Amino acid sequence: MKVIIVGGVAGGASCAARLRRLDESAQIIVFEKSGFVSYANCGLPYYVGGTIAEKSALTLQTPASFRARFNVDVRVRHEVVAIDRARKVVTVRDLENGREFAENYDKLVLSPGARPVVPPLPGIDGKNIFTLRTVEDALRIREFMDAVRPASATVVGGGFIGLEMAENLAERGAKVTIVEKMEQLLSPLDADMAAFVHAKFRDVGVSLRLGCAVTGFEEKDGQVVTNVDVGPAIAAEMVILAIGVSPDSGLAKAAGLEVGARGSILVDRHMRTSDADIYAVGDAVQVENGVTHQAALIALAGPANKQGRVAADNIAGLDSAYRASWGSSVVKLFDMTAAATGLNERAARAAGLAYDKVVLSPASHASYYPGGKAMTMKVLYEKGTLRLLGAQIVGFDGVDKRIDVLATAMQAGMNAIALKDLDLAYAPPYSSAKDPVNMAGFMIENLETGKVKQFHYEDIDHLPENITRLDVRTPAEYAGGCADGFVNIPVDELRGRLNEIDPGKPVYVMCQSALRSYIACRILAQHGYDCYNFSGGYRFYEANRKDRFREDVNTPCGAPV
Repeated sequence: MKVIIVGGVAGGASCAARLRRLDESAQIIVFEKSGFVSYANCGLPYYVGGTIAEKSALTLQTPASFRARFNVDVRVRHEVVAIDRARKVVTVRDLENGREFAENYDKLVLSPGARPVVPPLPGIDGKNIFTLRTVEDALRIREFMDAVRPASATVVGGGFIGLEMAENLAERGAKVTIVEKMEQLLSPLDADMAAFVHAKFRDVGVSLRLGCAVTGFEEKDGQVVTNVDVGPAIAAEMVILAIGVSPDSGLAKAAGLEVGARGSILVDRHMRTSDADIYAVGDAVQVENGVTHQAALIALAGPANKQGRVAADNIAGLDSAYRASWGSSVVKLFDMTAAATGLNERAARAAGLAYDKVVLSPASHASYYPGGKAMTMKVLYEKGTLRLLGAQIVGFDGVDKRIDVLATAMQAGMNAIALKDLDLAYAPPYSSAKDPVNMAGFMIENLETGKVKQFHYEDIDHLPENITRLDVRTPAEYAGGCADGFVNIPVDELRGRLNEIDPGKPVYVMCQSALRSYIACRILAQHGYDCYNFSGGYRFYEANRKDRFREDVNTPCGAPV
């Protein structure tokens, strides 16, 4: 059996290695258009920034090492330009000399990945405007950085690559401006969670131009001027285009293979295309969203690697299937971490799902152990069924651990309340006896059993007029900032001051992290008050309203630790 694999990065390299492990006799040829194979796309921004010092660290395999270990014929700088499905032949161009030749196959695997979006804007092909997809791209940017040491840079796009590049450019001394057409960074997050990311970037000196579309570029006085539709133009010594990616599916389309969403390659669960002898994997293929079961495009390395393995299994005669993608992701943003899995609120609404949510700000580990920092978690679940729909976390230590637990619970079909019963590892340097994931389960149980009612940040400007707004933090916390109209009665004084609260009015309660306000609501409810707890607490309100975030953790009594 002769197998040709087009593309030698995540999905293609994974497929080649798996197939060899299953079939020692197969002839396997990998054609890779770039000069490198099996390289770490996700590490490219950190090579530009210097965290990864040597380019050799980016390549997990070389053509020689692939040959030695897996007996796979890897040919870099070779581009497959056409597929003749009837003859089962591909046309290959050697990019070193321009020579074209034909290569037959029994099975063909397409792993072309995704290409950066480069819209036809004036001046977009100008000097010192870069995209980042391949090792060669990273080498060009790093060479420019080392030679010029730019004092300023503009990053167009506020997704993963854009933010990672902004971080690495800033850490190399450039004054960075991020231009993003949406009103927020990081679209996997909801706007209220992205507020923490905005505050972090501004705190370290990165300028944000949100809700701002690029209209073109021009060179002026040795700089690249980025023209925008809102506000003044931005001059910088370099521009990184990180607008997004689209499936690199031109080869498949030209061959007459069926396509799906946004021109992606249509595959079944075996990663087989509309041609039984052609498979496709990675960023160019349409997948099923694991929550909504709708068609989706999810360009992440984890799914690509798994899909390559599934394709290899089926080529080798096994019955292997790729279930779906849930979009689990995590990104380092200076000393902050942001992570998400499943649906955010925008996606849940678009899917027509009836959902509820909890927002909490637990500590990364036991509050009495030094070094703990607060994280903010949002967990979405379906009303009625209590099916977990998604989660978002922004914080510092332990974010990756909690998002992985929540992703696992969601994919396993766990009931949202069952989060409270998870037996998770605990020691004071790592967690709390009630882990943040357990806390989310407790909160969902309290909501669903009627022990507490809540209101959210988006409600705060639309609250009824005839209510009591109550802040139950300490006087010192209250003096440091409060939401408009909220009066202060510390939770520890509440029982003795109930006479100050009109029993005929609903009471809307806030504290720093929503824990003490929950306690206050339980006190008030058992004294006949109709009360509502503010989800996320003042810390959440402050990040969204005042562009400020706090890393410190508060004890249940309100004292910072």
